[in-house]
Amino acid sequence: MLKCLWNIYRDGFSHLPRWGKMLMIIVVAKLFVLFFVFKFLLMPDYLNNRYTTDEEKSKHVLNELITKP
Repeated sequence: MLKCLWNIYRDGFSHLPRWGKMLMIIVVAKLFVLFFVFKFLLMPDYLNNRYTTDEEKSKHVLNELITKP
């Protein structure tokens, strides 16, 4: 089944026109930026940097969920 799916994708991408291949490269590049670059730059590991135990982390999360609207 996986081989069949791979063949479908391979045949589909090999028959794309030049503008279609460029569009796919742009889409993949945007996804890379969104998921990998933004995660490391904009989403720091807040809980692991400020709290050491799981109990402290869970208390902080519970407090934030209850007190913030």
